[in-house]
Amino acid sequence: MGQQIGYARVSSAGQSLDAQRDKLEAAGCERIFAEKRSGRRSDRPELAAMLDYVREGDVVCVSKLDRLARSMHDLIGTAKKLEEKKVDLRVLDQGIDTTTPEGRMTFHILGAVAEFEWEIRKARIDESVASLRAKGIEPFKGRPPKLRKEDVERAVEEVGTKAGAAKKLGISRDSVYRLLSAR
Repeated sequence: MGQQIGYARVSSAGQSLDAQRDKLEAAGCERIFAEKRSGRRSDRPELAAMLDYVREGDVVCVSKLDRLARSMHDLIGTAKKLEEKKVDLRVLDQGIDTTTPEGRMTFHILGAVAEFEWEIRKARIDESVASLRAKGIEPFKGRPPKLRKEDVERAVEEVGTKAGAAKKLGISRDSVYRLLSAR
């Protein structure tokens, strides 16, 4: 039998991890990884460290599912990493426990629903993009540039220096050099 490993997260520095830590300790977690970071961020060092730390037979415990991930797509990815390592998941407040057949079924149903929603959303986006392209509109070309190379060249001629042209145009000197080197 492996270890119980806890993961706690709050979104901002002003929030406290104490309530989550207390629940995880009461559940028997031997080690708790905790961080104060938004769940929407992909760079969560403690989550990455926890995923690296766990071994086959371990059980990852979280107080609530949204502490582990903010989107179902993200949750599915994290769950797949745990499954590949043969690590189970317990969500204390929501009664999900993949160490039991019922818990695995509940988790997989939630995952299937999330994947279905993601695929529907993707299909709608693809349909919208195809519609725009059929009308001759390229949806992903970005916004048009504010300045052209000719505008910068003219400003350099008028002012006499690249630094002066940058000031006149309200852009950085790096932008002046970048635009002048453009073809």
